[in-house]
Amino acid sequence: MRKPMKEIQLTSYDELLGIDETVDSRMDKVIEVPLTDLYSFQNHPFKVLDDEKMEETAESIRNYGVLNPGLVRPRVEGGYELVAGHRRKRGCELAGKNTMPVLVRNYTDDEAVVIMVDSNIQREHILPSEKAFAYKMKMEALKHQGKSTDGTDTAELVGKEAGDSGRKVQRYIRLTKLLPELLELVDAGKIKILPAVSLSYLPDEEQLWVLNCITEKSVTVSGTMADALKKHSAEGKLTELAVELILHEDKKDMEKVTLPRTKINQYFPKEYSRQQIEQVIFELLEGWKKRH
Repeated sequence: MRKPMKEIQLTSYDELLGIDETVDSRMDKVIEVPLTDLYSFQNHPFKVLDDEKMEETAESIRNYGVLNPGLVRPRVEGGYELVAGHRRKRGCELAGKNTMPVLVRNYTDDEAVVIMVDSNIQREHILPSEKAFAYKMKMEALKHQGKSTDGTDTAELVGKEAGDSGRKVQRYIRLTKLLPELLELVDAGKIKILPAVSLSYLPDEEQLWVLNCITEKSVTVSGTMADALKKHSAEGKLTELAVELILHEDKKDMEKVTLPRTKINQYFPKEYSRQQIEQVIFELLEGWKKRH
């Protein structure tokens, strides 16, 4: 005798084809999105400038469209956050386009940071400030992901895509401690990286003294000068006057020091060197501090 057939469970075509209705159908697809729905990545460290390179990008988009889609993730507030493609978006605006093709992915915050940094860090021209904040963001993201518990190892991972050593990465990250105006001078090439790293250890007030001296007296900061500033600051001996003296150390003629020659002659013998004058000033200041 034949056994009764089990009741057949009808299912939908979506289930048969493995289509999950709970998954956003836009994911992992290239779609055209209005430029007004594309938002910059939060704290995006890379500058988007209307320079010659941007005009070339805009001209290419006018002629051929966007050949490489941007990379975005959905925003809770609506629209999409750009992970990669900020320059392409600006190129579209300059080219008179209203939409841009993008690939939609649902990245976590840390995943998005790493991809955003890695997709930009290999550009031909990267400013020190851009690297500084990009490396800082990636360092924090990797630590959140538990990639490493050791700072040096994490720094090596951070710089891997750009070919920078962990030590170099840490130097760039130190630049984020500089006053914005001093960091602009680093970007402009008026302060080299290593001296800038030493300056980053100075408190904001002392950095302001250095900035004023650079801009008002047209002095440059060498590595030796920056190290001296850092040393005196760590010892609690750095004053505005000391900053001025240190930043004039390459000028052999004391007449060129901002302090009037008459004052120098009044208080110091003519044969005193700058180092001797500076030491006397520091000792006097230390004595004054103890009495007050």
